[in-house]
Amino acid sequence: MMWMDKEDPRVTFVDRRNEDYEIKPDRAYPSGTTISVRPDVVADFTALPFPDSTFWHVVFDPPHIIRNAELGTVTKKYGVLNGDWKAMIAGGFSECFRVLKPNGTLIFKWCETQIPLRDILALTPEKPLYGHKGGQKSVTHWMAFIKHNASDQATASARRC
Repeated sequence: MMWMDKEDPRVTFVDRRNEDYEIKPDRAYPSGTTISVRPDVVADFTALPFPDSTFWHVVFDPPHIIRNAELGTVTKKYGVLNGDWKAMIAGGFSECFRVLKPNGTLIFKWCETQIPLRDILALTPEKPLYGHKGGQKSVTHWMAFIKHNASDQATASARRC
């Protein structure tokens, strides 16, 4: 939903869903509409089907609402967290960093309507480089992470000794 052009050949869109949702008329869609979720790759973000160090840039925009089913417009568009959401988000971070190349960037988006950002960031050992609050109520956070280069980490560890 964030892409300027979902057909851009530089983008590989991954989602576990591949379906259409009929949206009844509401404030966002007064005439109703159909939302199509058509990823390039159908996969769970906790088990990405890509080799290690595949991408220079990854965007991680997981669902942020805890619910058993996709009921309303927002959950149909963005999905839901069901089950052990902490393990799910931690696994997602781990997979994003696994498929990133050293010195690659991860852009993370989180809307803290149910779960505070601090609880989400506690699920990864990585620290964001910078971020921004946005949205009408400033509950949507955008953050940038950079994957460490293994040789940079070894040098930094040697300096700390």
